[in-house]
Amino acid sequence: MNEPAPIVFVVDDDPSVRRAIKRLLGAEGLQVELFASPQEFLQGRRPDVPSCLVLDIRLPGISGLDFQQELAKAHIPIPIIFVTAHADVPMTVRAMKTGAVEFLTKPFRDQDLLDAIHLALAKDRVRRQQEAEIAVLRERFESLTPREREVAALVFSGMLNKQIAAEIGTAENTVKVHRSRVMEKMQAQSLADLVKMMERLQSRPTKAA
Repeated sequence: MNEPAPIVFVVDDDPSVRRAIKRLLGAEGLQVELFASPQEFLQGRRPDVPSCLVLDIRLPGISGLDFQQELAKAHIPIPIIFVTAHADVPMTVRAMKTGAVEFLTKPFRDQDLLDAIHLALAKDRVRRQQEAEIAVLRERFESLTPREREVAALVFSGMLNKQIAAEIGTAENTVKVHRSRVMEKMQAQSLADLVKMMERLQSRPTKAA
């Protein structure tokens, strides 16, 4: 199955910068969408494809750094490449500490921007793959009965079958049956495999609606 074409979003209030970036990326065969402000970006439709955001620091109404924080709070995990004509060390440090892929000072080399974009898109592909895998694991876990989930949690905590039986007040053979069903439904090939699955589920709790 072919991967959906990635999109590079550009938010910059300078029309000439937007046009120049679009020409550069278009020549590389990349799809580009341009916005003059963060508000325009938020109002636009964002297809479910690998993407990244080229974001100016100095923007009308809100700085790029503050917008980065807003995106994080809104659970929009898009990789960001900052561009600015007014960089300083604290600004750069803040951007990178909060997860920016790159921080480029205008005028930047075309290749530097292209390299940063390819890195950002690669990061987003990895994130999307990991989220897809977690979604599959979560679907499997939700297929477990309440008792099977309880047994799975106790297995994950390191308890033996005999200890689990004592904990939940049932026979050891019954625990073995539950454990076998957990392994089957989770499609775990081994106990170690099941533990890894449970770890991944715990590290990515279900998002609130």
